[in-house]
Amino acid sequence: MSQGSQRQTAVLVTGSGGELAHGLIRALAAHEENLSIVALDKRPPDGVTSEFCSETITGDVRDLDMLEELSERYAFNRVYHLAAMLSSSAEHAPIRAYEVNVGGTMNLLRLAVAESTRTGVDPMVLFPSTVAVYGLPSFKDKQAAGSVHEDEWLDPRTMYGCNKLAAEHLGRYFTNHHRQFEEEKSGTIDFRALRFPGLISADTLPTGGTTDYGPEMLHAAAQGEFYECFVREETQLPFMTMPEAIHALLELGAAERSSLTRTAYNVRSFAPSVLELHTVIREHFPSLQVGFDPHPGRQMIVDGWPGDTDDSAACRDWGWAPHHSLESAMADYLVPTVTTRYAGT
Repeated sequence: MSQGSQRQTAVLVTGSGGELAHGLIRALAAHEENLSIVALDKRPPDGVTSEFCSETITGDVRDLDMLEELSERYAFNRVYHLAAMLSSSAEHAPIRAYEVNVGGTMNLLRLAVAESTRTGVDPMVLFPSTVAVYGLPSFKDKQAAGSVHEDEWLDPRTMYGCNKLAAEHLGRYFTNHHRQFEEEKSGTIDFRALRFPGLISADTLPTGGTTDYGPEMLHAAAQGEFYECFVREETQLPFMTMPEAIHALLELGAAERSSLTRTAYNVRSFAPSVLELHTVIREHFPSLQVGFDPHPGRQMIVDGWPGDTDDSAACRDWGWAPHHSLESAMADYLVPTVTTRYAGT
């Protein structure tokens, strides 16, 4: 591309093949007329990205040359960086997880910094973080902690949690401290992260994640199958539905920067114990039978994650308010959708 070529303003979505990205892309296309969306994923494009995106790229976020070539064609004023190796995969391949989750994030931050330096406008980078950034020493400490604030118990036990916390710190640095020794700061960005709890979807089968006992139980119930739970019945974690997670991303992206007091925010909708989750699902699927065979490693991980998170900063700063309780999430979204999915099977 020649020096004088005009770049097209666009939004970049990495990890575009995932369910969170699919819902986000649909929502962006519906809410923002004539928006150019560029989708990037390591897998070839599917129907959603082909339908709603201006361009689909098959590539790896670790490929800085590819990202720099993209930035010569597009002026990305917003980046939704959803690409990541998730918790179970990261434990099996921690070095590769670091390269993808931290190295890949640094590449996207470098892209945003270069755009800021080039145009004088700070690009927004929206980043899904996780409850896995927390790490409490024991189940007893977890019970005593109650709802955990963003600045408490940041001692993650998993590679995934370590990676996400490192990425949060990098985003905060490039937003608040980059080039702090220079008289005129430049090349800063607008980094915004959401620490998501467990996400429950009725549309996609669980993939063995540490919080997947929730959706696994739901999908088993809808299919009339016995479910063997890999954590104890008193285990408690915060959750939200996939549509509500997408809604939270859109709300945070729409917030005035001047109203934000931090770069990473807790969000959550409800925080049931496994027994409470079982009880509510059985109200809709009375034949559900559940057994318990706790997996030592996975139980250790969830015992170190908060039973609930404090989302008061998000409520105060940008008006976050969950739409769903556990009961309404089941009745209004999860049960009708999962029932339709398995109808006739």
